[in-house]
Amino acid sequence: MISTRRTLVAALAAIGTLASVTACGGSSSGGSSASSGAPKGTYAFWDPYPQFDASSDWGKRVTACGTQAGVTLKRTAYDTTDLGNKALLAAQQGNAPDVMLVDNPVVSTLVEAGILTKTSDLGLDTSAIQKNIIGAGTIDGASYGVPIGANTLALYYNKKILSAAGVDPASVKDWASLTAALEKVKAAGKKGITFSAINTEEGSFQFLPWFWGAGGDLTKLDSAKGVAALALWKQWVDKGYAPKDVLNNTQTTSWQEFATGTYAFSENGTWQLGNADKAGFPYGIINIPGQNGGSAPVPTGGEFVTVPVQKDTGRYAVSKKIVTCLTSSANLLPTDTTLAYVAPTAAVQAEQVKQNPKLKPWVSAVASARGRTSNGLGTKYPTISQPMWTAVQAALSGSKNPQSALDTAQSAAEKGKG
Repeated sequence: MISTRRTLVAALAAIGTLASVTACGGSSSGGSSASSGAPKGTYAFWDPYPQFDASSDWGKRVTACGTQAGVTLKRTAYDTTDLGNKALLAAQQGNAPDVMLVDNPVVSTLVEAGILTKTSDLGLDTSAIQKNIIGAGTIDGASYGVPIGANTLALYYNKKILSAAGVDPASVKDWASLTAALEKVKAAGKKGITFSAINTEEGSFQFLPWFWGAGGDLTKLDSAKGVAALALWKQWVDKGYAPKDVLNNTQTTSWQEFATGTYAFSENGTWQLGNADKAGFPYGIINIPGQNGGSAPVPTGGEFVTVPVQKDTGRYAVSKKIVTCLTSSANLLPTDTTLAYVAPTAAVQAEQVKQNPKLKPWVSAVASARGRTSNGLGTKYPTISQPMWTAVQAALSGSKNPQSALDTAQSAAEKGKG
Protein backbone atom coordinates (compact mmCIF):
# COMPACT_ATOMS: atom_id res chain seq x y z
CA MET A 1 0.00 0.00 0.00
CA ILE A 2 1.07 3.60 -0.53
CA SER A 3 2.10 4.99 2.82
CA THR A 4 1.54 8.70 2.30
CA ARG A 5 0.14 11.13 -0.21
CA ARG A 6 3.55 12.74 -0.37
CA THR A 7 5.07 9.46 -1.60
CA LEU A 8 2.41 9.23 -4.31
CA VAL A 9 3.00 12.79 -5.50
CA ALA A 10 6.76 12.22 -5.63
CA ALA A 11 6.28 8.98 -7.54
CA LEU A 12 3.95 10.64 -10.04
CA ALA A 13 6.52 13.37 -10.62
CA ALA A 14 9.26 10.80 -11.22
CA ILE A 15 7.19 8.85 -13.74
CA GLY A 16 6.23 12.08 -15.49
CA THR A 17 9.93 12.77 -16.05
CA LEU A 18 10.61 9.41 -17.63
CA ALA A 19 9.45 8.67 -21.15
CA SER A 20 9.59 5.51 -23.19
CA VAL A 21 12.72 5.32 -25.29
CA THR A 22 12.12 2.06 -27.05
CA ALA A 23 10.08 1.30 -30.11
CA CYS A 24 7.29 -0.02 -27.94
CA GLY A 25 6.02 3.30 -26.62
CA GLY A 26 2.74 4.58 -28.03
CA SER A 27 1.23 8.03 -28.33
CA SER A 28 -2.29 7.31 -27.21
CA SER A 29 -3.96 5.42 -24.41
CA GLY A 30 -6.97 3.17 -24.45
CA GLY A 31 -9.19 1.00 -22.34
CA SER A 32 -10.45 1.51 -18.83
CA SER A 33 -8.91 1.03 -15.43
CA ALA A 34 -9.14 -2.22 -13.53
CA SER A 35 -12.02 -2.67 -11.15
CA SER A 36 -11.96 -4.32 -7.76
CA GLY A 37 -15.37 -5.69 -8.71
CA ALA A 38 -14.05 -7.60 -11.74
CA PRO A 39 -16.04 -10.75 -12.53
CA LYS A 40 -14.70 -13.99 -11.07
CA GLY A 41 -12.32 -15.62 -13.48
CA THR A 42 -11.31 -12.30 -15.03
CA TYR A 43 -7.86 -10.88 -14.33
CA ALA A 44 -6.75 -7.38 -15.29
CA PHE A 45 -3.54 -6.88 -17.25
CA TRP A 46 -2.05 -3.52 -18.25
CA ASP A 47 0.75 -2.94 -20.75
CA PRO A 48 2.41 0.02 -22.56
CA TYR A 49 1.63 -1.20 -26.09
CA PRO A 50 -1.43 0.64 -27.40
CA GLN A 51 -0.11 0.10 -30.92
CA PHE A 52 -0.86 -3.63 -30.62
CA ASP A 53 -4.54 -4.61 -30.80
CA ALA A 54 -6.12 -7.94 -29.88
CA SER A 55 -5.38 -9.39 -33.32
CA SER A 56 -1.64 -8.69 -33.09
CA ASP A 57 0.91 -11.33 -32.10
CA TRP A 58 1.26 -9.62 -28.73
CA GLY A 59 -2.51 -9.43 -28.18
CA LYS A 60 -2.84 -13.11 -29.00
CA ARG A 61 -0.02 -13.99 -26.63
CA VAL A 62 -1.72 -12.17 -23.76
CA THR A 63 -5.05 -13.89 -24.43
CA ALA A 64 -3.36 -17.29 -24.65
CA CYS A 65 -1.57 -16.80 -21.33
CA GLY A 66 -4.88 -16.00 -19.65
CA THR A 67 -6.42 -19.13 -21.12
CA GLN A 68 -3.44 -21.20 -20.01
CA ALA A 69 -3.89 -19.85 -16.47
CA GLY A 70 -7.56 -20.79 -16.56
CA VAL A 71 -8.92 -17.23 -16.56
CA THR A 72 -9.95 -14.47 -18.93
CA LEU A 73 -7.19 -11.88 -19.12
CA LYS A 74 -8.67 -8.44 -19.70
CA ARG A 75 -5.96 -6.38 -21.35
CA THR A 76 -5.76 -2.58 -21.20
CA ALA A 77 -3.03 -0.70 -23.08
CA TYR A 78 -1.73 2.72 -22.11
CA ASP A 79 1.06 5.00 -23.20
CA THR A 80 4.14 4.29 -21.03
CA THR A 81 3.96 7.43 -18.90
CA ASP A 82 0.17 7.25 -18.62
CA LEU A 83 0.39 3.65 -17.44
CA GLY A 84 2.74 4.54 -14.61
CA ASN A 85 0.56 7.38 -13.42
CA LYS A 86 -2.61 5.28 -13.58
CA ALA A 87 -0.90 2.45 -11.71
CA LEU A 88 -0.07 4.74 -8.81
CA LEU A 89 -3.58 6.15 -8.65
CA ALA A 90 -5.19 2.72 -8.95
CA ALA A 91 -3.04 1.39 -6.12
CA GLN A 92 -4.07 4.30 -3.93
CA GLN A 93 -7.70 3.52 -4.67
CA GLY A 94 -7.25 -0.20 -4.08
CA ASN A 95 -8.02 -1.35 -7.62
CA ALA A 96 -4.62 -2.01 -9.18
CA PRO A 97 -4.50 -4.54 -12.03
CA ASP A 98 -3.44 -8.11 -11.25
CA VAL A 99 -0.47 -8.06 -13.60
CA MET A 100 1.25 -5.10 -15.18
CA LEU A 101 4.01 -4.68 -17.76
CA VAL A 102 6.06 -1.51 -17.12
CA ASP A 103 9.11 0.22 -18.58
CA ASN A 104 12.13 -0.81 -16.51
CA PRO A 105 13.04 2.62 -15.05
CA VAL A 106 9.51 2.86 -13.62
CA VAL A 107 9.90 -0.26 -11.46
CA SER A 108 11.91 1.50 -8.74
CA THR A 109 9.35 4.32 -8.59
CA LEU A 110 6.50 1.86 -8.11
CA VAL A 111 8.49 -0.06 -5.50
CA GLU A 112 9.18 3.11 -3.55
CA ALA A 113 5.45 3.80 -3.61
CA GLY A 114 4.93 0.34 -2.11
CA ILE A 115 2.71 -1.15 -4.78
CA LEU A 116 4.70 -4.07 -6.23
CA THR A 117 5.23 -7.55 -4.81
CA LYS A 118 8.65 -9.22 -4.68
CA THR A 119 9.23 -12.05 -7.12
CA SER A 120 10.48 -14.16 -4.20
CA ASP A 121 7.15 -13.72 -2.40
CA LEU A 122 5.39 -15.00 -5.50
CA GLY A 123 7.73 -17.96 -5.88
CA LEU A 124 9.01 -16.76 -9.27
CA ASP A 125 12.47 -18.00 -10.23
CA THR A 126 14.70 -15.32 -11.79
CA SER A 127 18.02 -17.15 -11.37
CA ALA A 128 18.52 -17.73 -15.12
CA ILE A 129 18.10 -14.05 -16.03
CA GLN A 130 21.25 -12.08 -16.77
CA LYS A 131 22.22 -10.04 -13.71
CA ASN A 132 22.54 -6.76 -15.57
CA ILE A 133 19.03 -7.14 -17.02
CA ILE A 134 17.27 -8.13 -13.79
CA GLY A 135 19.25 -5.34 -12.09
CA ALA A 136 16.93 -2.67 -13.48
CA GLY A 137 14.12 -4.20 -11.43
CA THR A 138 16.14 -5.03 -8.32
CA ILE A 139 15.95 -2.76 -5.28
CA ASP A 140 17.88 -3.44 -2.06
CA GLY A 141 18.71 -6.93 -3.26
CA ALA A 142 15.12 -7.92 -4.07
CA SER A 143 13.64 -8.23 -7.57
CA TYR A 144 10.15 -6.90 -8.23
CA GLY A 145 9.41 -8.22 -11.69
CA VAL A 146 10.52 -10.46 -14.52
CA PRO A 147 11.96 -8.84 -17.67
CA ILE A 148 10.15 -9.76 -20.85
CA GLY A 149 13.26 -9.00 -22.85
CA ALA A 150 15.78 -6.28 -23.43
CA ASN A 151 16.76 -3.93 -26.15
CA THR A 152 19.56 -1.44 -26.31
CA LEU A 153 21.76 0.62 -28.60
CA ALA A 154 24.50 -0.09 -31.13
CA LEU A 155 25.86 1.52 -34.28
CA TYR A 156 24.28 0.69 -37.64
CA TYR A 157 26.55 1.44 -40.59
CA ASN A 158 26.05 1.85 -44.33
CA LYS A 159 28.41 -0.59 -46.05
CA LYS A 160 28.47 1.31 -49.35
CA ILE A 161 29.45 4.60 -47.75
CA LEU A 162 32.20 3.09 -45.60
CA SER A 163 33.59 1.15 -48.55
CA ALA A 164 33.67 4.26 -50.75
CA ALA A 165 35.43 6.19 -47.99
CA GLY A 166 38.01 3.45 -47.46
CA VAL A 167 36.83 2.61 -43.95
CA ASP A 168 36.90 -0.95 -42.66
CA PRO A 169 34.18 -1.17 -39.96
CA ALA A 170 36.36 -3.66 -38.09
CA SER A 171 38.86 -0.85 -37.58
CA VAL A 172 36.41 1.09 -35.41
CA LYS A 173 37.50 0.02 -31.95
CA ASP A 174 37.56 3.23 -29.89
CA TRP A 175 36.63 6.90 -30.08
CA ALA A 176 39.75 7.89 -31.98
CA SER A 177 39.21 5.33 -34.74
CA LEU A 178 35.50 6.19 -34.98
CA THR A 179 36.26 9.89 -35.30
CA ALA A 180 38.90 9.09 -37.93
CA ALA A 181 36.28 7.12 -39.85
CA LEU A 182 33.86 10.05 -39.71
CA GLU A 183 36.57 12.34 -41.02
CA LYS A 184 37.17 10.04 -43.99
CA VAL A 185 33.45 9.81 -44.72
CA LYS A 186 33.10 13.59 -44.74
CA ALA A 187 36.14 13.93 -47.00
CA ALA A 188 34.46 11.50 -49.39
CA GLY A 189 31.45 13.80 -49.62
CA LYS A 190 29.06 11.87 -47.38
CA LYS A 191 27.56 12.49 -43.96
CA GLY A 192 28.91 11.01 -40.74
CA ILE A 193 26.65 9.94 -37.89
CA THR A 194 23.12 10.52 -36.68
CA PHE A 195 21.89 10.22 -33.10
CA SER A 196 19.32 11.73 -30.78
CA ALA A 197 20.35 14.51 -28.39
CA ILE A 198 16.81 15.77 -27.81
CA ASN A 199 15.88 17.30 -24.45
CA THR A 200 13.97 14.25 -23.22
CA GLU A 201 14.87 10.86 -21.78
CA GLU A 202 15.70 9.73 -25.33
CA GLY A 203 18.61 12.18 -25.34
CA SER A 204 19.95 10.80 -22.07
CA PHE A 205 19.43 7.23 -23.27
CA GLN A 206 21.57 7.90 -26.33
CA PHE A 207 24.25 9.85 -24.45
CA LEU A 208 24.76 7.20 -21.78
CA PRO A 209 26.91 4.80 -23.88
CA TRP A 210 29.42 7.58 -24.46
CA PHE A 211 29.22 8.81 -20.86
CA TRP A 212 29.66 5.29 -19.46
CA GLY A 213 32.16 4.44 -22.20
CA ALA A 214 34.42 7.14 -20.80
CA GLY A 215 34.03 5.70 -17.30
CA GLY A 216 31.50 8.33 -16.22
CA ASP A 217 29.53 8.03 -12.97
CA LEU A 218 25.94 9.31 -12.90
CA THR A 219 26.46 10.67 -9.40
CA LYS A 220 29.35 12.81 -10.70
CA LEU A 221 28.13 14.30 -13.96
CA ASP A 222 30.85 16.97 -14.05
CA SER A 223 33.84 14.63 -13.74
CA ALA A 224 36.57 14.77 -16.38
CA LYS A 225 35.22 11.48 -17.77
CA GLY A 226 31.73 12.87 -18.27
CA VAL A 227 33.14 16.03 -19.82
CA ALA A 228 35.15 13.92 -22.29
CA ALA A 229 31.99 12.25 -23.55
CA LEU A 230 30.16 15.54 -24.07
CA ALA A 231 33.23 17.06 -25.70
CA LEU A 232 33.25 14.16 -28.17
CA TRP A 233 29.68 14.85 -29.28
CA LYS A 234 30.38 18.58 -29.48
CA GLN A 235 33.45 17.93 -31.62
CA TRP A 236 31.37 15.88 -34.04
CA VAL A 237 28.71 18.57 -34.37
CA ASP A 238 31.24 21.41 -34.65
CA LYS A 239 33.19 19.61 -37.38
CA GLY A 240 30.06 18.61 -39.28
CA TYR A 241 30.46 14.89 -38.64
CA ALA A 242 27.00 14.95 -37.03
CA PRO A 243 24.13 17.25 -38.08
CA LYS A 244 23.07 20.16 -35.88
CA ASP A 245 19.53 18.78 -35.86
CA VAL A 246 20.60 16.08 -33.39
CA LEU A 247 19.35 18.64 -30.85
CA ASN A 248 15.80 17.99 -32.05
CA ASN A 249 16.16 14.42 -33.26
CA THR A 250 14.18 11.67 -31.63
CA GLN A 251 15.42 8.15 -32.20
CA THR A 252 12.80 7.85 -34.93
CA THR A 253 13.78 11.00 -36.84
CA SER A 254 17.45 10.14 -36.41
CA TRP A 255 16.75 6.78 -38.00
CA GLN A 256 14.87 8.43 -40.83
CA GLU A 257 18.02 10.43 -41.61
CA PHE A 258 20.09 7.26 -41.75
CA ALA A 259 17.45 5.58 -43.92
CA THR A 260 18.04 8.20 -46.64
CA GLY A 261 21.27 6.35 -47.39
CA THR A 262 23.47 9.44 -47.00
CA TYR A 263 24.88 8.77 -43.50
CA ALA A 264 27.65 6.35 -42.58
CA PHE A 265 26.49 5.58 -39.03
CA SER A 266 23.38 5.71 -36.88
CA GLU A 267 23.18 5.16 -33.15
CA ASN A 268 19.93 3.30 -32.72
CA GLY A 269 18.26 0.24 -31.31
CA THR A 270 17.25 -3.35 -31.84
CA TRP A 271 13.78 -2.18 -32.77
CA GLN A 272 15.07 -0.74 -36.07
CA LEU A 273 16.15 -4.11 -37.49
CA GLY A 274 12.98 -4.48 -39.53
CA ASN A 275 13.38 -0.96 -40.93
CA ALA A 276 17.04 -1.62 -41.70
CA ASP A 277 16.07 -4.55 -43.88
CA LYS A 278 13.72 -2.25 -45.81
CA ALA A 279 16.21 0.62 -46.19
CA GLY A 280 17.40 -0.46 -49.62
CA PHE A 281 21.15 -0.52 -48.92
CA PRO A 282 23.51 -3.03 -47.31
CA TYR A 283 24.15 -2.39 -43.64
CA GLY A 284 26.06 -3.81 -40.71
CA ILE A 285 26.06 -3.38 -36.95
CA ILE A 286 28.90 -2.85 -34.48
CA ASN A 287 28.88 -2.24 -30.76
CA ILE A 288 29.35 1.32 -29.56
CA PRO A 289 33.04 1.59 -28.68
CA GLY A 290 34.38 2.72 -25.33
CA GLN A 291 36.73 5.69 -25.23
CA ASN A 292 39.82 3.50 -25.08
CA GLY A 293 38.45 0.37 -26.70
CA GLY A 294 36.06 -2.45 -25.96
CA SER A 295 32.28 -2.25 -26.00
CA ALA A 296 30.82 0.68 -24.10
CA PRO A 297 28.18 -0.12 -21.49
CA VAL A 298 24.79 0.71 -23.00
CA PRO A 299 21.49 1.39 -21.24
CA THR A 300 18.99 -1.41 -20.99
CA GLY A 301 15.62 -0.82 -22.58
CA GLY A 302 12.64 -3.08 -22.13
CA GLU A 303 9.83 -3.87 -19.75
CA PHE A 304 9.22 -5.95 -16.61
CA VAL A 305 6.16 -8.07 -15.91
CA THR A 306 5.14 -7.11 -12.37
CA VAL A 307 2.42 -8.05 -9.91
CA PRO A 308 0.89 -5.12 -7.99
CA VAL A 309 -0.02 -5.59 -4.34
CA GLN A 310 -3.57 -6.93 -3.93
CA LYS A 311 -5.89 -6.93 -0.91
CA ASP A 312 -7.03 -10.40 -1.96
CA THR A 313 -3.74 -12.32 -1.75
CA GLY A 314 -5.51 -15.40 -3.08
CA ARG A 315 -5.20 -13.91 -6.57
CA TYR A 316 -1.42 -14.17 -6.58
CA ALA A 317 -1.36 -17.86 -7.55
CA VAL A 318 -3.04 -17.15 -10.89
CA SER A 319 -1.00 -13.98 -11.40
CA LYS A 320 2.14 -16.07 -11.00
CA LYS A 321 0.90 -18.41 -13.76
CA ILE A 322 0.30 -15.42 -16.06
CA VAL A 323 3.78 -13.99 -15.43
CA THR A 324 5.37 -17.40 -15.95
CA CYS A 325 3.57 -17.81 -19.27
CA LEU A 326 4.41 -14.34 -20.59
CA THR A 327 8.09 -14.85 -19.76
CA SER A 328 8.40 -18.50 -20.79
CA SER A 329 11.23 -19.47 -23.13
CA ALA A 330 8.74 -20.17 -25.92
CA ASN A 331 7.25 -16.70 -25.63
CA LEU A 332 10.61 -14.96 -25.25
CA LEU A 333 12.01 -16.54 -28.42
CA PRO A 334 10.20 -14.59 -31.19
CA THR A 335 12.20 -11.57 -32.40
CA ASP A 336 10.41 -10.52 -35.57
CA THR A 337 6.65 -10.17 -35.38
CA THR A 338 6.18 -9.45 -31.67
CA LEU A 339 8.48 -7.19 -29.64
CA ALA A 340 11.88 -7.58 -31.33
CA TYR A 341 13.55 -8.01 -27.96
CA VAL A 342 16.69 -9.87 -27.04
CA ALA A 343 15.70 -12.48 -24.46
CA PRO A 344 16.98 -11.97 -20.89
CA THR A 345 18.42 -15.50 -20.62
CA ALA A 346 21.51 -16.88 -22.35
CA ALA A 347 19.79 -20.08 -23.46
CA VAL A 348 17.02 -18.29 -25.35
CA GLN A 349 19.46 -15.72 -26.75
CA ALA A 350 21.44 -18.57 -28.34
CA GLU A 351 18.28 -19.85 -30.02
CA GLN A 352 17.40 -16.35 -31.22
CA VAL A 353 20.78 -15.96 -32.88
CA LYS A 354 20.35 -19.34 -34.59
CA GLN A 355 17.07 -18.12 -36.06
CA ASN A 356 18.36 -14.65 -36.90
CA PRO A 357 22.17 -14.25 -37.07
CA LYS A 358 21.74 -10.46 -37.32
CA LEU A 359 20.94 -10.49 -33.61
CA LYS A 360 24.47 -11.56 -32.64
CA PRO A 361 25.85 -8.03 -32.07
CA TRP A 362 22.69 -7.13 -30.15
CA VAL A 363 23.16 -10.06 -27.79
CA SER A 364 26.70 -8.83 -27.20
CA ALA A 365 25.44 -5.30 -26.61
CA VAL A 366 22.80 -6.46 -24.14
CA ALA A 367 25.49 -8.39 -22.25
CA SER A 368 27.28 -5.06 -21.69
CA ALA A 369 24.12 -3.14 -20.86
CA ARG A 370 23.25 -1.43 -17.58
CA GLY A 371 19.92 -0.52 -16.07
CA ARG A 372 19.48 3.23 -15.82
CA THR A 373 18.22 2.92 -12.25
CA SER A 374 20.75 0.25 -11.22
CA ASN A 375 23.54 0.60 -8.67
CA GLY A 376 21.21 2.03 -6.08
CA LEU A 377 20.04 5.02 -8.14
CA GLY A 378 16.39 3.99 -8.22
CA THR A 379 14.11 7.01 -8.14
CA LYS A 380 17.12 9.35 -8.09
CA TYR A 381 17.68 8.63 -11.78
CA PRO A 382 15.11 11.14 -13.13
CA THR A 383 16.70 13.92 -11.04
CA ILE A 384 20.01 13.12 -12.75
CA SER A 385 18.81 12.39 -16.26
CA GLN A 386 16.99 15.68 -16.82
CA PRO A 387 19.99 17.88 -15.88
CA MET A 388 22.17 15.61 -18.03
CA TRP A 389 20.09 16.01 -21.19
CA THR A 390 19.87 19.75 -20.49
CA ALA A 391 23.69 19.87 -20.35
CA VAL A 392 23.95 18.03 -23.66
CA GLN A 393 21.62 20.58 -25.24
CA ALA A 394 23.58 23.51 -23.80
CA ALA A 395 26.94 22.20 -25.01
CA LEU A 396 25.87 21.17 -28.50
CA SER A 397 24.01 24.44 -29.07
CA GLY A 398 27.10 26.38 -28.01
CA SER A 399 25.50 28.23 -25.11
CA LYS A 400 27.95 26.59 -22.67
CA ASN A 401 31.16 24.62 -22.94
CA PRO A 402 30.99 20.95 -21.87
CA GLN A 403 32.57 21.52 -18.46
CA SER A 404 30.31 24.45 -17.59
CA ALA A 405 27.22 22.62 -18.83
CA LEU A 406 27.96 19.57 -16.69
CA ASP A 407 28.90 21.69 -13.67
CA THR A 408 25.41 23.19 -13.86
CA ALA A 409 23.89 19.73 -14.35
CA GLN A 410 25.66 18.31 -11.29
CA SER A 411 24.47 21.20 -9.16
CA ALA A 412 20.88 20.71 -10.38
CA ALA A 413 21.05 16.95 -9.78
CA GLU A 414 22.24 17.45 -6.21
CA LYS A 415 19.39 19.87 -5.51
CA GLY A 416 16.91 17.46 -7.09
CA LYS A 417 17.87 14.72 -4.64
CA GLY A 418 16.81 16.81 -1.71
